[in-house]
Amino acid sequence: MAETTNTEQYYKVLDEGAAILQKEKDLFYLEALGSMGELLFTQKFPDEMGAGPKENLENIINTLPPEVQREEIRRAMQLAILKGMKEATQPHHALTPDAVALFIGYLTNIVLSKETDDPVLLLDPAAGAGNLLTAVLNQLSKKGHAVGAEPDETLLKLAYVNANLQEHTVDLFHQDSVATSTVDNVHAVVTDLPAGYYPDDKKAAEFKTGADSGHSYVHHLLIEQSIRHVREGGFLIFLIPNGLFQSEQADKLQVLLKEDADIYSLLQLPESMFKSKESGKSILILRRKKQGVIPPRQALLAELPSFTREAALADMMKRISSWFDDHL
Repeated sequence: MAETTNTEQYYKVLDEGAAILQKEKDLFYLEALGSMGELLFTQKFPDEMGAGPKENLENIINTLPPEVQREEIRRAMQLAILKGMKEATQPHHALTPDAVALFIGYLTNIVLSKETDDPVLLLDPAAGAGNLLTAVLNQLSKKGHAVGAEPDETLLKLAYVNANLQEHTVDLFHQDSVATSTVDNVHAVVTDLPAGYYPDDKKAAEFKTGADSGHSYVHHLLIEQSIRHVREGGFLIFLIPNGLFQSEQADKLQVLLKEDADIYSLLQLPESMFKSKESGKSILILRRKKQGVIPPRQALLAELPSFTREAALADMMKRISSWFDDHL
């Protein structure tokens, strides 16, 4: 029989504990998972909890492995969140694929490698459950402090638990990042952009990328808002829909980028990662313009190999790292 990994053991504690809290407090699984994560962090049981469920939870918690790495906790949380999303998926409930989150962490570490500030400050304006943000923090070679914003209360609670259990310093805000500013002068923005329309036309009209009529694309507005938040010369790494620059509102986005930022790289993810060609995504790396910073004559454009082809992916990562060494 194969030995159980720390990730599997930690997931089992989260899952079984969430199931008890789900039944005891009549919650959705994701809500119960947030409560279970908070319980693991604070070690405080709800006052109204009966003796039986409390004892069961204590027994489950006692099976936690003695030493767990941050990535093991993140992956365990990811597994539990994925289970919860299958139970009652909302249109905006989606988790950045693990391999993609790790790859974005790798890219973030590359573009921040020349920064002299320590710690670096990151922003995720659409933090979700905090999976991408903590994956990036786990890969930084220097200390990182992060700020995240998320309008969905359940996902925000999971992001809070994710950061706490992994012992990261993260400030989280319950807010819509288009309507409300978060923090300025960050070293980098990293986010999995939600795609779709933004409902508040009046607020969208305040943006360069706002549509002349009808609803504006929320992903366009978030790109513009993110450029405002990053410091001059700072980087922005977005997970974007492949059709970002082919949509009917793309003209305004292209004008914005020409005025305020430079495209450093566009990396298309393997089609095999997505259910259909139309749902495919890419990683877009921008840099806010800064006097004295000369952008590359040609952006790095590439189609990434399947993440299961380890040798091909390793070769691509080496080429990407070398390109950024030459252009930073």
